[in-house]
Amino acid sequence: MKISENWLREWVNPDISSDDLVAQITLAGLEVDEVLPAASEFSGVVVGEIIGAEPHPNADKLQVCQVSDGKEIFQVVCGAPNARLGIKIPFAKIGAVLGADFKIKKAKLRQVESFGMLCSASELGLSDDHDGIMELPAVAKAGEDFRAFLGLDDQIIDVDLTPNRSDCLSVAGLAREVGVLNKTDVTPVSVTPADIAIDDAFPVRVDAADACPRYLGRIVRGVDVKAQTPLWMVEKLRRSGIRSIDPIVDITNYVMLELGQPMHAFDLANLSGSIVVRMAKKDEKIVLLDGQEVTLRDDTLVIADEKSPLAIAGIMGGEGSGVNEETKDIFLESAFFAPLSLAGKARSYGLHTDSSHRFERGVDATLQERAIERATALVVEIAGGQVGPITHAVNEVSLPEAALVTLRRKKLDQYLAMSIDKDLVTDILTRLGLEMVEVTEEAWTTKAPSHRFDIAIEADLIEEVARIYGYDNLPSSMPQAAVNFTPLSETKTQIQVLRSILVSQGYQEAVTYSFIDPVLSKQFLPNIEPVPLANPISADMGVMRPSLVPGLVKAYLYNQNRQQSRVRLFETGRRFIGSVEALADLDQQQQVAGLIAGTRHAEAWYHGSEKVDFYDLKAHVEALFALNDGGKPTYERSNCEFLHPGRSADIFLDGKFVGLIGELHPQLSKTLGANQPIYVFDIALNAVLNATLPEYKAVSRFPEVRRDLALLVDRSVPVSELERVISATAGDALKNVLVFDVYQGQGIDDTKKSVALGLTWQHPSHTLSDEEVNNSVEQTVAALSEQLGAVVRG
Repeated sequence: MKISENWLREWVNPDISSDDLVAQITLAGLEVDEVLPAASEFSGVVVGEIIGAEPHPNADKLQVCQVSDGKEIFQVVCGAPNARLGIKIPFAKIGAVLGADFKIKKAKLRQVESFGMLCSASELGLSDDHDGIMELPAVAKAGEDFRAFLGLDDQIIDVDLTPNRSDCLSVAGLAREVGVLNKTDVTPVSVTPADIAIDDAFPVRVDAADACPRYLGRIVRGVDVKAQTPLWMVEKLRRSGIRSIDPIVDITNYVMLELGQPMHAFDLANLSGSIVVRMAKKDEKIVLLDGQEVTLRDDTLVIADEKSPLAIAGIMGGEGSGVNEETKDIFLESAFFAPLSLAGKARSYGLHTDSSHRFERGVDATLQERAIERATALVVEIAGGQVGPITHAVNEVSLPEAALVTLRRKKLDQYLAMSIDKDLVTDILTRLGLEMVEVTEEAWTTKAPSHRFDIAIEADLIEEVARIYGYDNLPSSMPQAAVNFTPLSETKTQIQVLRSILVSQGYQEAVTYSFIDPVLSKQFLPNIEPVPLANPISADMGVMRPSLVPGLVKAYLYNQNRQQSRVRLFETGRRFIGSVEALADLDQQQQVAGLIAGTRHAEAWYHGSEKVDFYDLKAHVEALFALNDGGKPTYERSNCEFLHPGRSADIFLDGKFVGLIGELHPQLSKTLGANQPIYVFDIALNAVLNATLPEYKAVSRFPEVRRDLALLVDRSVPVSELERVISATAGDALKNVLVFDVYQGQGIDDTKKSVALGLTWQHPSHTLSDEEVNNSVEQTVAALSEQLGAVVRG
C-alpha cells in the first residue's frame, strides 16, 4: 500500500524525522518496501494567473498570454488548447529547471518573444496527462511556490503488509499504529451524519447473509458527475497510485484509502426493483467495469437487482450499472463481506483489485456506516445532491464477535526473556485499542477491537506487546540446550556412504511410491499376496509394494519413453510383506535396490558401445559388500519369478539369504514394453551396512607360496563350492583363492568345465616348506574329488 507521508501526518504527527518514521514502521512489523519522492525534481515554478490571452499573429494554434506572478506580468507564448483568461496555472519562469537538465530560457516563437512556460502535469512529472496546461483552483495565490502549494516536498511510503494486518490498509489504520508506537494522539477525520433531504430509499434484500452479514445503501439524487474533483483529493489519490476518474469514483476510492472501507456507487437509473445480495447462478454472465465479460460460478457472491448481476461482490462492479457522464442519481453501497466467502475468488477470475485485496484479508465489521456517511459528505461537498436515509440489512448472528483473550504474565516473561512492568503492558494493550476486561498480577484478560480480528490467542498478544515495546529493546541471547551426540557405531556403515558408492558408479537415487498397482505386483511376485490399502489414492496405487524393484522398473520405463536409454537407478526403503489380518506382524524390512540398463559407458569416441550385463551389476553389488568386513557374499542359482532363469542368483551372507540379483525375465520385459535387457538387484539393507569391528593383525615377514590347480568338474558345480571346500581343507595358512580361468569346449567333456584356481599360502611365524604346501595341496585335491567329483586336469 502506498501512502503520502503528509497525509499520514495530517492524522498523527510525531516529532520524529521521515527516516525515523519509516524505520519505526518497519521495526513494528509493517515492512516498508521503498520510499519515493511525491514528484520529480523541478524548481522555479510558481502559481501564475493568465490575465490576458490573444491569438498569436503568426500561428493559428498558438496564443500569446499575459501571465501574472502577483508582482510582474510576463508575456508567454503557449500552445495549450485550454489556455484562457482567468485561470491559474503552474508557471515556469526564466531560470526554472524541469527534470534533470531542462532549463527555461527566453525564447522567440514565430517572431514573438516568450518569457517562461505554462506547464502541463506531465511536464512536472505529476501524471501522464499532456493534453493541456494544468489548471489550479481559484484559491491558489499568484506567485506562491508551486511545490509548496501542492505540498510536493513529500514522500510516498510503500508499505508491504502481511495478510493478517489488513487493519493498516488505510491512512486511519497506519495512523493508529504510528500513534501507538509514539504515544501520540491521533486526530481522525470528523464524520457527522448527513442531513436527510429526501425520503427516497432503494430496497435491499440479502439472501446470502453468512457471506454478507452487513449491507448498507443510500440514495443521493441530483449529483453533478461532471464536477471537478478537488486538486487536493486528486493529489492524494495519485500519491497512493490511483488515477482520478470522476468525482463519485474518486470519492469512493478516497474513502477506501482514508478509512479502509471499499465502497461502490451504482447509477440509480440502471437499477431494477431492488438490490439483492446472493450467490451467482451457474453460467450467469456479467460485463465488468474493465470491459471484460465473465461467466460466473455458483460459489461467487454477487450484488444484483431483480434482473441480473450488477457487480461481483467485493471485487469489481459491472459496466452496465456503473456511474457515467449521464448519471444524475446514485446509490452508494457500503458492506461487510466475510473474508472466507471472497478468499481466492478474484484470482480465480484473473482479477485483483484494491477492494478484493482488502475484503479477502478482512475489513472492520463496524466501519460501514461511518464510511457511507463520510462518502456522502464528500459527494454533497463536491458534486452536490440531495441525501436520502441509509438502508440497513444486517444479520447480527453472522457478524464476527470480538475475541476474549487472556495474556498470562508467566508466558509473556517466558517468550520475551524479560519482565516488562505491569502498568506498561496495560498501557500498551490499551493504546492498541484492546478493552481491559480484567487485570490481575498474573494475567490480563482483554477484548480485541473490531478492527483487530487477527488477535485471537495469547501468542497474538505477546507479539503485540513485543512489537510496541520494540524488538530492539528485547534482550538478545543465544539459545542454550544440552545436546547429546549419538555415537557412531563402528559395526554399522552409514547409509550415506552406501549412497555415495552407488552415485560414484553412475547411479542416481530414486524415490518411488510405497504403493503400487496390484496388477504390477502380481506380474513381479505372483505368489505373494500384497497388502491392500483401505483407501487408496488411485486404482494404480492400491497395494503396498512387496519389493522395490517394480517401482524402479516403472521409473526406467518412464525414462525409456523419453529417449533415455542408459539408466542407472537405486533406492533405499521398506518393502511390505504380510496380510491385513496380521498388520502387527507385517514384515517391513529396509531394502536397497538398484537397476541398470543400456550401454556400459556414456557415449564417447574413446570406447565402444557395449551393453551392460550381469557381471557389471555383480561388480556393483560386490562393491557394496566391500564397504565393511561383514563377510563375503556367495551366490546360488535363483528361482525368482521375475528374473531370467539362467542369468540370476540368490545372494547369501554367512549362509543366510539376503537378496537377489539378475536380469529381468525376458517375457516380463516384453510385457512391460522394455526395449532392452534390464538388470536389477534387491538386497536387505542391513546385510550391506553391518560390519565387524576392525582387528589388528601383524603383517607376516615370511614369503608367500602359490600353487595353481586346473580342475575338471561338472558344469552344474558353482565355483563358490570349490572355494568353500578349498578354504575348509587347505589349512590355516591359506591366504587367498583366486579363479583366473574357466573353460568349456573342445578337448573336454560337454558336461564338464575346467576351472583354474590360484591358491596362496603365507604363515605368520615361519617360511612354509615345500612339504607343508604339497601336503595341503594333496588334502585339498582329495577333498575336492570326494565332495565334488573334481579331477585335476592333466
